[in-house]
Amino acid sequence: MKPTQLFSILLSSLMLISFSACSQAENESSPSIGTAEKEPAEAAMETVSDSSKPEANPGNFNFETHTVTLNSGYEMPIMGLGTYSLSDEECYRAVTALLETGGRLIDTAYMYHNEAAVGRAVRDSGIPREEIFVITKLYPSQFASAEEAIKLALETLDIEYIDMMLLHHPGSSDVDAYLAMEQAAEDGKIRSIGLSNWYVEELEDFLPHVNIMPALVQNEIHPYYQENDVIPYIQALGITVQGWYPFGGRGHTAELLGDETISSIADAHGVTAAQVILRWNLQKGVAVIPGSSNPGHIRENLDLFGFELTEEEMDQINRLDRREKHDWY
Repeated sequence: MKPTQLFSILLSSLMLISFSACSQAENESSPSIGTAEKEPAEAAMETVSDSSKPEANPGNFNFETHTVTLNSGYEMPIMGLGTYSLSDEECYRAVTALLETGGRLIDTAYMYHNEAAVGRAVRDSGIPREEIFVITKLYPSQFASAEEAIKLALETLDIEYIDMMLLHHPGSSDVDAYLAMEQAAEDGKIRSIGLSNWYVEELEDFLPHVNIMPALVQNEIHPYYQENDVIPYIQALGITVQGWYPFGGRGHTAELLGDETISSIADAHGVTAAQVILRWNLQKGVAVIPGSSNPGHIRENLDLFGFELTEEEMDQINRLDRREKHDWY
């Protein structure tokens, strides 16, 4: 073989090796496009499956400001007040107590029949509107005429705009109703939109039909019904999780607050069982909206940042899960 031929072969080999190394380096440094090409729900499930241990702050909560930045770009307090079952005047007094105590998150709904009381308390508080975060919901009976329902909510609350509107639970025409909320958000009438009582299968069916990823999913979550498979799935989609019935709901609250494991942890920290449950939620990345009309309890439910549960204590509460749902949603 001539020297020139040998040189040519060697040069070609070196170029091939160099090209292969560069291609490998590019593949290792570039994000995988496989996940991006999949449906959001499928990608989220893979993310959940791949995680070997819980994140230190799975909800990306800011424990200094007591807020979370939603995927819509707006900040929402991570603890507040639920107004389910509160009558008009009772609701007004509870919201007023919350605002006077420093709370800024209020959850209501069309079906609670107290949106007007929430709006009146917000207007009478003298607190700048932008400092208060109000959530309301459309009920399935309103889905077929969602535009009119959104207009009604705005008029009933009478607080300039709605911070967050949710669909109360799945129902006929829910996609159409959500698309109407998307338009209202584009028009500046609603700042963020989301869902209530949607779980993994419901989200997998629903999300491919809408344009805006929900900013919030609100579900029943408490130590006896923990949704440990659902919460990380929702969080992996970039959606904030919020829990209702944190104390188990009517008929179950006394048992949950009297649970020996929870009471023992509360005694160790010098706090109440209710505070332990709410702090457990926050450390799991679940925002909380406990309902109450008692000013003392409302104040107590906001006082969650003077203590922190240990990993062992979190595990102890996690082991209380019975998959025991207390409402039909």
